[in-house]
Amino acid sequence: MTERRQPQKPDDDLRSKLDHLTLSRKEGFKRLVEAPARQRPEQLARRQLNNLGEPALAEYNKRRRKHHANLGPIQTPQMAALHEDLWDIFDSNDQDGDKVKGGVAIDAFPGLGKTTAVLAFAKKLHRREIEEKGEYTEPGDERWPVCRVGLTSNTSMRDFNRAILEFYGHPGRIRGTAADFGFRALDTILSSEAQLLIVDDLHFLGWRSKNGIEVSNHFKYIANEFPITLLMIGVGLQKRGLFEEGDSYEDAVLAQTGRRTTRLGMDPFLINTDGGRTNWRNTLLAIEQRVVLADKFPGMIADELSDYLFARSTGHIGSLMTLINRGCQRAVRTGTERLDVSLLDQVKIDAASEKGRLELETAFAAGKLTSKPKKRTA
Repeated sequence: MTERRQPQKPDDDLRSKLDHLTLSRKEGFKRLVEAPARQRPEQLARRQLNNLGEPALAEYNKRRRKHHANLGPIQTPQMAALHEDLWDIFDSNDQDGDKVKGGVAIDAFPGLGKTTAVLAFAKKLHRREIEEKGEYTEPGDERWPVCRVGLTSNTSMRDFNRAILEFYGHPGRIRGTAADFGFRALDTILSSEAQLLIVDDLHFLGWRSKNGIEVSNHFKYIANEFPITLLMIGVGLQKRGLFEEGDSYEDAVLAQTGRRTTRLGMDPFLINTDGGRTNWRNTLLAIEQRVVLADKFPGMIADELSDYLFARSTGHIGSLMTLINRGCQRAVRTGTERLDVSLLDQVKIDAASEKGRLELETAFAAGKLTSKPKKRTA
């Protein structure tokens, strides 16, 4: 007799298949888009937690581990502003085919949530296009509004085109020249009616190397021939000359890409104005609401830890979320069931944040700096 398997919960069914390679294929990206919102574990008081049997407690803590590891994305003011700009650019690119579509380059330091914000936008775009136009094109092909590829320092034009074909699972992705892959990529973009091409980790590309110039030229080709908005993500793109004009051939090639590209950035949280401090507090409140610890209390994060968290993260959302995540894991594992300075001091995060921590802590201690707005929201 065959053993019957228990049906999976919808949340587990899709989210269990999400891994670090999800975005390299269209099926994985679709799972990411269609995965239901993660259900937050119920909030139990300490007494209720103590009354759980060992198996039930182990299952509850397992769910909390997964939940705290995936608290985001948080709709920060920086993300909201970036999305507004992206919608402006994307919707204005809905032009006739004889017009070149403007590209976008998101250029900001690490840890500010660039990729997270872009993926959140891409998910909204995918859903909107599918809702408005359907899952299939008029000739009957699958509609894939978004394509994403990542770059490395050795990415050639052939590699770049092949990465597009890999995303779509194209049967012609194994053998061919750069030109072959380019024509196949164009054909796939056209047949799937893709609207947005995301190129991540653009800073890995050696811009002034042979491969860098080839791929930069290829971006121009994409802007001219592909009916698609090109969205590039990277670190220090302006310093690498993407938006500057120079005298050499290499400078001219890069400047041509820059002329057709709108540069957008993302900033860390700033607390030098009351508005900035309010944005910081609202973000902490949103995080606090999602944390599931037995001894959590109102203001545990947004009031008691506001200055401390700003000093530890230096206002970078990536560092902040890492600290909260790891702190919650330790609080559950050790039975502390709350976040405070003594627990978080034991949690290690990125070296860049730790380097800037001392100066900020000194300013807070001396009363020269505060992260708390004059008027606090509940």
